[in-house]
Amino acid sequence: MSAPVEAPAEAAAGAAPPRVPVMVPWLGEEEAQAAAAAVMSGWVAQGPRVAAFERAFAERVGAAHAVAVSSCTTALHLALVTLGVGPGDEVVVPSLSFIATANAVRYVGARPVFADVEEATGNVTATTIDAVRTPATKAVIAVHQGGVPADVEALRTACARWGAALVEDAACAIGSTFHGRSVGAGALLAAWSFHPRKLVTTGEGGMVTTDDAAWAQRLRRLREHGMNASAAERHASSTPVLERYLEVGFNYRMTDVQAAVGLVQLGKLDAMVARRRELAARYDAALRDVPGLRPVRDPAYGQGNFQSYWVLLDAGFPVDRDALLAALAGAGISGRRGIMAAHLEPAYAGHPHGPLPVTERISGGSLILPLFHTMTGEQQDRVVAVLREQAAR
Repeated sequence: MSAPVEAPAEAAAGAAPPRVPVMVPWLGEEEAQAAAAAVMSGWVAQGPRVAAFERAFAERVGAAHAVAVSSCTTALHLALVTLGVGPGDEVVVPSLSFIATANAVRYVGARPVFADVEEATGNVTATTIDAVRTPATKAVIAVHQGGVPADVEALRTACARWGAALVEDAACAIGSTFHGRSVGAGALLAAWSFHPRKLVTTGEGGMVTTDDAAWAQRLRRLREHGMNASAAERHASSTPVLERYLEVGFNYRMTDVQAAVGLVQLGKLDAMVARRRELAARYDAALRDVPGLRPVRDPAYGQGNFQSYWVLLDAGFPVDRDALLAALAGAGISGRRGIMAAHLEPAYAGHPHGPLPVTERISGGSLILPLFHTMTGEQQDRVVAVLREQAAR
């Protein structure tokens, strides 16, 4: 449920104001009722609400098929399995991403190859990918980082020329657009997240979208142990169904309780994006004259959903990123370090990679500011005041 946004009476009487969270999911009574209705229906596992959520999601992002799964990580895993990626193959990924992007490549026994990103968007480009691809490159995973759309037109053209499959990691990008169309429209395979930090949440959960009917059918089978008839199909049949297990699959299903929440959330998406863009514009106006601080911007070819509002500190900013996070925390404000770099984590110690200067610059010099649907002007002003104070040191 959403945290209260009004200060309690004791705060008004002189106590410290309540902490400003970095993110609050926009959940309310409608989601609670939808979840309760699913529970009371007696069907709580993957069933009719999951199917309805898949149809609604596919329509929203302009895909022919959507397959609900347990997380975006499992969505990426199944996308690579569907493409036949395996041992001996390489998959180019950005290091500048949540570690799941690279991990999914390891799950199928392939080798992740880290590409650098452009500073303006935090996304890989055809040029940064071309610098590290080899004849063993079977696929590329492009991340729409923080909801900022990548230039998929250029990426799709380049991957077609190289003979590499392009998977879009759209974990953060529901509601973002590319040339006026939803991110993910026309994608070979796109993976989505419904984690609470995302605009549309089901608690945990994910989705794979594709225009390929045969792939969608296989994805549905793979998420359910490789079974040729789903539990819903077996229960709906008036005659016994003896299922078969056609290949080694996984238990990557979404529940109907989650899907019930997701359907309500999807109906709020336009309002969520509009409110986030309004708050982002207010940040932009308030921080425009702060030297050494560069907020995330829309690229010329699309619009982001501002799943995160992150800022990059120039070398001349008076304090470093960690000190600025500490100053925010001291003022009762939750910030987060900017996007992580997988190649700098212990899990990838010793993993070979080329120079990644922009990745390391963004990862070490950026932070995420609070942004959520119910954020008040007073909360945002508190954040801005700390940033301006630190910039003036």
